Amino acid sequence: MSPCNALVVLLLCAIFSFVSASEITYDGSSLMIDGERQLILSGSIHYPRSTPQMWPSLIQKSKEGGLNAIETYVFWNAHEPSRRQYDFSGNLDLVRFIKTIQDQGLHAILRIGPYVCAEWNFGGFPVWLHNMPNITLRTNNEVFKNEMQNFTTLIVNMMKDEKLFASQGGPIILAQIENEYGNIMWEYGEDGKAYVNWCAELAQSYNIGVPWIMCQQDDAPEPMINTCNGFYCDQFSPNRKNSPKIWTENWSGWFKGWGDSYPHRPAEDLAFAVGRFFQYGGSLMNYYMYHGGTNFGHTSGGPYITTSYDYDAPLDEYGNLNQPKWGHLKELHEVLISVQKALLNGERRDIDYGNMMSATVYSYQGKSVCFLGNANSSNAFTVEFENTNYTVPAWSVTILPDCFTEAYNTAKVNSQTSIMVKKPNAADDAEEPSNLKWDWKNEDFEEIKYGTVVDSDLTTSELLDQKAVTNDTSDYLWYMTSIVVDEKDAFVGKNVTLQVNTSGHILHAFFNSKHIGSKLAQNGHYDFVFEQDVQLTLGTNQLSLLSATVGLPNYGANFDKRADGILGPVKLIDHSTNNTKDISSNEWIYKVGLQGQKLESYNPQKLNEAEWSSEGLPTNKMFVWYKTTFKTPLGEEPVVVDLLGLGKGEAWVNGKSIGPTYKAENCRTNCGEPSMRWYHIPREFLNNEENVLVLFEEIGGTPSLVNIRTITVGKVCANAFEGSTLKLSCQGGKLFSEIKFASFGETEGTCGSFRKGRCESANSLSVIEQACLGKESCSIPVTEAFLGPTGCHSEIYRLAVEAVC
Repeated sequence: MSPCNALVVLLLCAIFSFVSASEITYDGSSLMIDGERQLILSGSIHYPRSTPQMWPSLIQKSKEGGLNAIETYVFWNAHEPSRRQYDFSGNLDLVRFIKTIQDQGLHAILRIGPYVCAEWNFGGFPVWLHNMPNITLRTNNEVFKNEMQNFTTLIVNMMKDEKLFASQGGPIILAQIENEYGNIMWEYGEDGKAYVNWCAELAQSYNIGVPWIMCQQDDAPEPMINTCNGFYCDQFSPNRKNSPKIWTENWSGWFKGWGDSYPHRPAEDLAFAVGRFFQYGGSLMNYYMYHGGTNFGHTSGGPYITTSYDYDAPLDEYGNLNQPKWGHLKELHEVLISVQKALLNGERRDIDYGNMMSATVYSYQGKSVCFLGNANSSNAFTVEFENTNYTVPAWSVTILPDCFTEAYNTAKVNSQTSIMVKKPNAADDAEEPSNLKWDWKNEDFEEIKYGTVVDSDLTTSELLDQKAVTNDTSDYLWYMTSIVVDEKDAFVGKNVTLQVNTSGHILHAFFNSKHIGSKLAQNGHYDFVFEQDVQLTLGTNQLSLLSATVGLPNYGANFDKRADGILGPVKLIDHSTNNTKDISSNEWIYKVGLQGQKLESYNPQKLNEAEWSSEGLPTNKMFVWYKTTFKTPLGEEPVVVDLLGLGKGEAWVNGKSIGPTYKAENCRTNCGEPSMRWYHIPREFLNNEENVLVLFEEIGGTPSLVNIRTITVGKVCANAFEGSTLKLSCQGGKLFSEIKFASFGETEGTCGSFRKGRCESANSLSVIEQACLGKESCSIPVTEAFLGPTGCHSEIYRLAVEAVC
């Protein structure tokens, strides 16, 4: 290249960089991008809860659903598992994720935190941070602030280096420092206030060229923008008049705990919350979550939060459209975007009709947009508005883009409901689970049970917090000690009670090489007491206690100070004499993890086949490893494994953890079964042909029912209102094969039990069959002109359809 040409290229690059960069400003009405007000509809997608292969599809579906921004936290403990040792590979590739958002033409909101909560293990803090001397987390503590600043600076500079802030031409329009600190700041007194000010000063020092936000922080220092989190934020007001009304977390559902029933937030209620927010001056709303995803490995926090983080989000755990929620919100987003100029620039006028019924008018450049909001949860209201009567259903918002025509009502769902089915693995010759051939081996802890471990991690004369020893490298920690009795000892030859006070979630006890009992914490509690009778023998007696956690706490004031593991006291009690021997100050040997973990028995590259047996497959046996192989299912539909029959443990596919299993003792639904049955296997984890599935069973279960499935739409149902357009679709290239029911008129019933009302169009079934059969999707105007006359007069006609894919 000649010097002249090189100069031209440099000039063009400079011009392009200047043109593509955006100025992000704001006032009390909204964010402004290059001086133009923009209504922002965002959705949370957490990159570690999916895979790079899934990201483009998830973001594309978000865009098709009407979003123009994607929000994510940044997960400190995932990126810095050991101090100053960083990991941004695979599904931790934050830069790649942000660039994928940019590739789809969407904005990004980066919530650095670096505390995230997020039902994530230890709230996103690395446990090594907790173990540093003289540290107190999330307050005016120099040790903590130094570490927080180091990581925050790392992330900011990474984004700057890749030119990912909008001021550099990138997609990031907002950044967040800290997270929901206002909820617990009171616990830290003046140090808490000083810490918030320090956070604001730190954020401003980076000069990233985009605004910073602090959610749930009513006293956020200027120029931080304080924002709202919750199910409803229509009544929220920022702490300064020049700050826009921002909703960082609109909870689309909720997370699930082990043993709990599946949470559900109806599409109508979620849409109502959004409608109210924008009726009353909102300008930016983010769904938490838009895609929840999966807590792979041991990333679940809580404790007792499931591997699935589906969250009843518009995109389900596997990336499928969660219908009707996705479609109902898509229609709402389209209406809101169409009137954004009036909402963000117009003069607002509110009208109160009483009984929680209101109207809001936005007027701009000779045009008006109107909202009719009914916050009464029981009664519909008919109001006269602008010389026209409108009936607004209970707990709903009607949007009139021209203050006359109803374009959308949050209670009227015109989107299909998708009934998902789990299909057998079509790649296998025979139907599973009968064709899965299992090998097995016992967890090897003979040395540990006898307390003769050569490579023990630590020996002390006190009981230690489990976090202090494991550094979160394993959910398991062995506490081992010797109890020496001589002929003069009052306990010799007697049956005495071993009493262990623990703050761990599970305890397994071994005495003189024998397993003497296990106990799980009840009803989600942290603390419990384990008691079991033992007989001390003359000489040395070995006690080995295995403590296990089910996720570390992630929320609350001083949540990091909650101790885990066996904190004692540990006692031997002779009830016949009330004599007690406290062995808490014995010499204790500590061993982190299980032998199978150390040997990576889940890793296909490190499997020692000689250790495994195919004979006499044990069931309902503790501490067993199982392995099998399966072929990759055909097609592109999401893959799951059914772990029905398993108790507590973990599952790996081709060496990658798809999460822990846990059968809670308390349950609300499906008691006696695993608290979570279906585990997502991202196709990115699969090989072209054969795959290795490894299970570790801790408390006793059977792999005989385990099988591989794919998830797709089995049938769709809809009950659309007259005047709407009903869009029906299958998934994965499948076509509509049967219309089981179709009726337009005064249809009754629900999906699976629709029935004709007193009148209907005689042509509706044949019209739907012609429009949809043999097609992957179809679009149906819900009108008499298209479906045929009903032959009767009614205020409300509906089209009910049940179709098979």
